[in-house]
Amino acid sequence: MNNTIAICPGSFDPITIGHLDIISRSAKMFGKVIVVVMSNINKKNSGSFTVEERVEMIKKSVADIPNVEVDHFEGLLADYAKLKNAGAIIKGLRAVTDFEYEFQMALTNKKLNPEVETLFLTTSAENMYLSSSMVKQIASMGGDVTEFVPQAIHNDIIKRLRKEV
Repeated sequence: MNNTIAICPGSFDPITIGHLDIISRSAKMFGKVIVVVMSNINKKNSGSFTVEERVEMIKKSVADIPNVEVDHFEGLLADYAKLKNAGAIIKGLRAVTDFEYEFQMALTNKKLNPEVETLFLTTSAENMYLSSSMVKQIASMGGDVTEFVPQAIHNDIIKRLRKEV
């Protein structure tokens, strides 16, 4: 583990065990990991959970990982990395289809902030199919999402998304 500060950005609407896997693996490699809920100005009010709710759910989910902090930011990720003196941005990849977009973003962030490196972590095989969108769809239709989300926030997700079926 080194002393570099790493950032794990995302919308986390909601956080899944796939996200948690990337965060916990990052925490083993870096002295400090900041999980940051990024607000997309093009997607105002489009989430199932408010930014504040997402931050709280992530805090509950990472409570047992001492070198992880949780924050939120509205703006450019490259600017946030500069603000936090971060040397790395960690992005999880589920499939090849994720790579093209994330690669473009990594190059843009490097241009905006030459001091930061983007590192890609491939998801664990058992989480390749997992996404926040899938969790929301299953939960809203009365399905069981127990295996897909951290136990600490399972009930929060169910209360918000479950519709009477």
